[in-house]
Amino acid sequence: MVGEHERNGLRWIADAYDVGFTLTLSEGLSPRELLHSIGAEDPRIVPLTRFAAYGLLTRDADDHISDLDFLDWEDEAEVARLTDGGFLPDPPDTIVRAGAVAGWAYALEEFQCRTDTYLAALSQRGRAFSIHRNAKGFSRIGYAFQGEPVTSFEPGLPHLTNGVPAETALGFVAGGDEPGDVAFLRFLEVELGLWIPWEETEAELPAAAFSLRPHRLAM
Repeated sequence: MVGEHERNGLRWIADAYDVGFTLTLSEGLSPRELLHSIGAEDPRIVPLTRFAAYGLLTRDADDHISDLDFLDWEDEAEVARLTDGGFLPDPPDTIVRAGAVAGWAYALEEFQCRTDTYLAALSQRGRAFSIHRNAKGFSRIGYAFQGEPVTSFEPGLPHLTNGVPAETALGFVAGGDEPGDVAFLRFLEVELGLWIPWEETEAELPAAAFSLRPHRLAM
């Protein structure tokens, strides 16, 4: 029997990350290469489940790390690894987790959209896409090819396109009652033949933390 997530190979992401998300797809890269391309260094990449990443991202800076359900706060080595990676002591601005599927690397972010800034670099070996929905429900799609940005657009609002129109660049036309990001995820399912296993995205994936502000020293 085909599972629900396989029938909805990418579209399930819009439901599972309903507060806001970014999905990035990068052709020909490994997960670590994707993270390197957006500024992560190997010593700062830490395997995290979605549950752990969400806990680190949404905790209050004044909360004690013992409040993190996934972490044994007396495990000094693990606390040091997370601190050195920028996940502690303050919550980072975003955490990017990366995986691989059928010749592509993918990245998932809760809420934010760091990867979109690096889309040209992420397309160094072919195509790269970013699909972002913010907390207000507005979506933005980006596409780059072989190191060059091609288009950035809001589905259904062609006057807000930067670059080549989506219909010309990709053959994508928004329409119907589906949210724009969901319609584009459906489009990619057909065009790329991809589906990302939900179970894999919940398990540990290589992750990198990024912050705009300097961290406090760990106590």
